[in-house]
Amino acid sequence: MADEKKTEKTVVAPGSDTVSEDVETQGWDAAATKKLLRKLDWHIIPFMSLIYLLCFLDRTNIGNARLDHLEQDLKLHGLQYNDCLAILFPFYIAAEIPSNIMMKRTRPSIWLTFIMFFWSACMIGQGFVKNYSGLMATRVFLGVFEGGLFPGVNYYITQWYARNECGFRMALFFSAATLAGAFGGILARGIAEMDGVAGIAAWSWIFILEGLLSIVVSMAAYWCIYDYPATATFLNTAERNEVQRRLQADHGHLSNDFDMKYVWQALRDWKIYIHCLIFCMAGFCPIYSFALFLPTIIKNMGYTANNAQLMSVPPYVCACAFTIGASWFADRVKKRGIFLMAFQLVAILGFGMLAGSGKASVQYTGTVFAAIGIYPQIPLSMAWNSGNIGGSLKRGTGIAMQVMGGNCGGIIASYVYLTRDAPRFITGHSILIGFVR
Repeated sequence: MADEKKTEKTVVAPGSDTVSEDVETQGWDAAATKKLLRKLDWHIIPFMSLIYLLCFLDRTNIGNARLDHLEQDLKLHGLQYNDCLAILFPFYIAAEIPSNIMMKRTRPSIWLTFIMFFWSACMIGQGFVKNYSGLMATRVFLGVFEGGLFPGVNYYITQWYARNECGFRMALFFSAATLAGAFGGILARGIAEMDGVAGIAAWSWIFILEGLLSIVVSMAAYWCIYDYPATATFLNTAERNEVQRRLQADHGHLSNDFDMKYVWQALRDWKIYIHCLIFCMAGFCPIYSFALFLPTIIKNMGYTANNAQLMSVPPYVCACAFTIGASWFADRVKKRGIFLMAFQLVAILGFGMLAGSGKASVQYTGTVFAAIGIYPQIPLSMAWNSGNIGGSLKRGTGIAMQVMGGNCGGIIASYVYLTRDAPRFITGHSILIGFVR
């Protein structure tokens, strides 16, 4: 009957130890729920995407700086450039589980603002280094503070949306990584014109200006990040109650308490380790290889440094569209594995074109297919893993574990493309084909 009322006795607010009062579910039909989800999307996803765009840009802009004589000015030789890429990842990995625990212990608005401010400061400092040791040191601290963002935001998303709604939102958030690659090339091309301004080289300006942009955004982050549905000021009382009711219905009777036993449960769950392996081999290893070395790969096709910066943009734009589209469809059909395998085939095609042809046009087309194939792997795999872990603390730990496993691929990625293999980098492309398979 239209006038009948259905209520839930108790609803546990994610991230909170409090229990809400009786929640009335009357009136929340499909149209009202869709409107509520759109409201969540507009208040949560854009800012999360912005800070991840800046995070990924700050982590990978060293690839753009390389084309503006970073190695020559710092007198790097042998594998020293690759060492500077790799040193970030052990510290990045080590920070992930503690960071998710800290975000659960404090609040997202506090913790995410804290780490963003300090990685931005590290980025600015990277613009003033004078030698190999200085670059290594700044990369270490960049890893420490950036390590908590990706697992933190993915965990944060699961505190607002039901499991079958998370994949698309994770894709919207992760698509910022593809946009970072596109903006990175455009910004680097423009900043190259500042070479010598105030006696500072173009590669230094890339780090300084992009770090300043991040630090400005970090100063607004505390007021732009909403902690949990129970305290969200952009929702009215009925909407807050409905968001919490939906989460409780989706999660069942799983605990949201802060208890270290749930951390140990995650650490003993073998299924999470399988996702770690998928994330490392088919996800982050090729993505970091691609992001860190794409400008160099394109330049070695015969283009100038400035043109290589600009030509790195289209592969990322294509990757962004497919990343969002694939996750949208995966959420609708509630399947992930088939999509992962399909995009792995696309990635193999792309890297095969890069390795198998010496023609610049074929190689460049290969970069587009490679980008389309590898970037959707991340949100698809994240949604698959997080949707199968119950309890907020165990889920947060499991997500951090998966990202830790994935970022082990970043260490490998730093040594996939070596200067001695230029200009074709056949060995590097072949390694990535093997990993994706």
